[in-house]
Amino acid sequence: GGKVIIPSFAVGRTQVIVYYFHQLVEEGLIRPHVPLVVDSPLAVQATEVFMRHPEVYDREASAFNSQTGHIFECGDCQYTRSVEESKALHLRKEPMIIVSASGMCEVGRILHHLKNNIGNPRNTILIVGYQAAHTLGRRLVEKAPQVRIFGDLYSVRAQVKVLNGFSAHANAAELADWTAPLAAQVRRTFLVHGEIDQAEALAATMRKGGFADVVIPEAGQAFDLQ
Repeated sequence: GGKVIIPSFAVGRTQVIVYYFHQLVEEGLIRPHVPLVVDSPLAVQATEVFMRHPEVYDREASAFNSQTGHIFECGDCQYTRSVEESKALHLRKEPMIIVSASGMCEVGRILHHLKNNIGNPRNTILIVGYQAAHTLGRRLVEKAPQVRIFGDLYSVRAQVKVLNGFSAHANAAELADWTAPLAAQVRRTFLVHGEIDQAEALAATMRKGGFADVVIPEAGQAFDLQ
């Protein structure tokens, strides 16, 4: 009887969510007339780009596209564009799924949806992407009992669920395999993305794999590249 709120990256992740939702509807695994609403101007525009280029779909997506008429359009898929349409969602009481940006809950329309739905235990906040440290998304994943939104404190009574399977990141083993052929070719390697404990673990693996000099730069640190 509640709503599912999905913070999602506007380009790529949102389209995958809509695609899988459409498949689940076609397979009868989601009951009819539960709308999925994409409420993000950038996500809507990005989806329109995806729609215009079916020639780049893989074999599975192409087959589903031919079967249904379009992978991103179904009777229960809705796209909002205006601020007024977005605000109107707060007044709707029926069960629905809302996909909105930003993916880490830091900016954008997702903050309004969280503010309006986080206090209802019938609702679910579904996390489908990586949440960096110190973001609102990470605090939700870590089951914080209260979070701050727009400067106000809200109790987290909605369920918080995490689906890690949507991650687009390579894992440590994949990164090590991918970089291994470069070990003898580079003089210095910089790890500039990721949390410090993960970066240190990857650096240790790369050093064991033959990388002579692996550096994790600190903020403000400068290097002379020659």
